[in-house]
Amino acid sequence: MSTFDDILEEAGTFGRYQKRIFALLCLAAMPWSGVYVGIVFQGFTPDHWCRHPAVERVREGCGWRPRDTRALAPPGDSRCRGYERWNGTRLTCDGANLTGDPTVPCSHGWVYDYEGRRSFVTEFDLVCADAWLVDMYQATLNVGFLGGSFASGYLADRFGRKLVFLLCNLLAIISGVLVAVAPNYIAVLVFRILYGFGVKGQWVAGFVLITELVGVEHRKTVGIIFQFFFSVGLMFLPLVAYLITDWRWIQVAITAPYILFMSYYWSDLQAPFPIKKITWTSDISGLLKDERVDSAKASLMDLVRTPKMRKHTFILSFSWFTCAVVYAGLIMILGIQGGNVYMDFVVTGLVEFPAAFFILVTIERVGRRWPYAVANVGSGLACLIAVFVPDDMHWFKIAVACVGRLGITMAFEMVTFVNAELYPTFVRNLGVAVCSTLSDVGGIFAPFLLYRLAVIWMALPIIIFGFLAIIAGGLVLLLPETKGMPLPETIDDIEHPDRNKEDPIAGPQQINLLPSVPSIREDGENGPC
Repeated sequence: MSTFDDILEEAGTFGRYQKRIFALLCLAAMPWSGVYVGIVFQGFTPDHWCRHPAVERVREGCGWRPRDTRALAPPGDSRCRGYERWNGTRLTCDGANLTGDPTVPCSHGWVYDYEGRRSFVTEFDLVCADAWLVDMYQATLNVGFLGGSFASGYLADRFGRKLVFLLCNLLAIISGVLVAVAPNYIAVLVFRILYGFGVKGQWVAGFVLITELVGVEHRKTVGIIFQFFFSVGLMFLPLVAYLITDWRWIQVAITAPYILFMSYYWSDLQAPFPIKKITWTSDISGLLKDERVDSAKASLMDLVRTPKMRKHTFILSFSWFTCAVVYAGLIMILGIQGGNVYMDFVVTGLVEFPAAFFILVTIERVGRRWPYAVANVGSGLACLIAVFVPDDMHWFKIAVACVGRLGITMAFEMVTFVNAELYPTFVRNLGVAVCSTLSDVGGIFAPFLLYRLAVIWMALPIIIFGFLAIIAGGLVLLLPETKGMPLPETIDDIEHPDRNKEDPIAGPQQINLLPSVPSIREDGENGPC
């Protein structure tokens, strides 16, 4: 019986039909970046100080601006404490000297120096004792990502890629709008979970689809370029945030593109025979039934049953976790470290573009292991160097941060196919799914590591990011080099790779499987990205 890839070889591995779908899906991947790191602009925390009714009455009578009341706050760090008692007779339009009076935690809310922007932080007073709730804004999104990854992979196999793509896209629209109109912060967090589920589910369905519809020799390049459009979307976010200063309208702007993608329902995505067999609505499981049997027997224990499998699973899981924590952390810190957040966001985002080029150039010439390790270690060293750069050398600090972003971006894109090349066929989908889950777990932890530790010392989370990346880079060197090696078929191929050196098969290596996109010849299941 003909395999799925045999049909592709007959029809063309990357013809006009595939290119059209590839272009459409790359466009659909762009808004995800705004969803992922929109907190930089939506969760902006401006300077603030305690509000007091007596001060407000005097401010209105004297015609002061809200920021003028800052002079009446206690000296030092007065963001969370105000004077215990206000005697209106002591306060005039000339101010008052209350130095030495006792202070208490703010009990009447806060006054914000909005700087022309309104965030969910200022709307819901998420400062001081409630500041940790800002972290939940990002954490709940990643909880949704986690669910969307698993569910969309399963549902796409069962009901088809196009249907799951459109349904997840519709969920992203509905939940995204609900976030924008939510009446309270609890509702915002609940809708953020649904939002993450829909956005990640749409992305995974599109990723699986496009990497299935191209020939084996194109899958690695197509997968990397598809992820590259995440970086393209990053460039639009600061422009949107600069033009739209209210967090709710930014949310609407980020969600709006998903409305356009519903038009894909009417797109002419049919192709001449035989590619029409593998269009969005196709069920390819018939081609794969016999080859799916072994994969169905895979279990979690297979990932840790033998010494080398345990080593691979631990190192790859740690790598996924580290990539997510460091990548998200280096972006989110732009919103709290001062400087021009719009310009800093653009400059550091631009360095992501060479990442895909460096990967494609190095992995076939040098191999996987050393570029992957150098990318991690380089990112970690950049983080540690940035700690020692004085604040008045802001642009040099940004330059060092750019090196860190470039390194972790390369690592994040490389872990996707390195993961797949290190697991045997029958457990490859499961291995990639389990390890990549740590990426979403890392996304849940990242805001707590950044925002809570930055309160103690701004450099502390950067130091942790640096050591995580360096450790990950060192661990990568314990993995085998997979360049020029056939993809392993069994656990025995992992434990005793020298047995197959006399008869290497280069062909399977070129499949270069990406996360949740197994070789169609090898496995019919598609796990989460």
